[in-house]
Amino acid sequence: MTADLTVTVVGAGGKMGMRVSDNLARSSYTVFYSENHPAAQDRVRAAGRELSDALEVAPRSDVVILAVPDVVLGEVSEAIVPRLRAGAILLTLDPAAAYAGVIARRPDVHVAVAHPCHPSIFLERTSKEEWADTFGGVAAPQDVIAALESGDDAVSERATAVIRTIYGPVIDVHWVTVKQLAVLEPTLVETITCMVSGLLKDALHEAVHTAGVPEAAARAMLFGHTQVALTNSLRGSNPFSEGCLVAMDYGRRTVVRDDWKRIFDDEELDGVIAKMLRIDAVRREPEVTATGSAAGD
Repeated sequence: MTADLTVTVVGAGGKMGMRVSDNLARSSYTVFYSENHPAAQDRVRAAGRELSDALEVAPRSDVVILAVPDVVLGEVSEAIVPRLRAGAILLTLDPAAAYAGVIARRPDVHVAVAHPCHPSIFLERTSKEEWADTFGGVAAPQDVIAALESGDDAVSERATAVIRTIYGPVIDVHWVTVKQLAVLEPTLVETITCMVSGLLKDALHEAVHTAGVPEAAARAMLFGHTQVALTNSLRGSNPFSEGCLVAMDYGRRTVVRDDWKRIFDDEELDGVIAKMLRIDAVRREPEVTATGSAAGD
């Protein structure tokens, strides 16, 4: 049963902490909110929520959500994990720390990771609220990618229920391994997708401030062509013209490095995650399947 779960949010006053807390507050769960930063504590109180000491409420919790920055996940988990009840789930919101092996572990505590996909650019929105919700977790449905290091179907069911609550409305929860989730975030969506979005912003600036194109015209052309380029490339909605294909090839040769695909190599993934977590190197953990079994078991 998942309706009577007790959930604790550690870092409840941060950006993600407030988002997941907003959804948990509307659920049937018993929820405790923990926050150490004074300004963030004020945000929790302003939302009408009572603050609790994480070390006191963790032993009473079925699921503890660590909504804290990646760089402190190791330290925070070392304080929390020894106090958890057997069978509890420690849920983080990003895969980097779990992949790097910096999260404290206990054989009888399940470590899970769940990261939102955010509402798809192809989502068929039907209301102003859905259009306004570009991040997800409010009105626009989104998918979630999750990984569970160990556990049976009951553990997976419990984790799924909480994940659907904190990121709702949720279309589907896709279960992968921790490593696969790390390949998706950061490599696919931060190293590539977010970098490309930053490049688009830089290109817009050059078109306006170097080439002298009126800003309104440049924005209109970029925003419209971003939409059609993504639908053409990712969904095959329309073929690119022959002239566009020539320009695209020129762009690849002049902007993209020939060896760019090496970012998917394990060594490159390890390196960028180590930089993100400000550690010397990742500590490899045994890879597990998407259902939580050790690879090869």
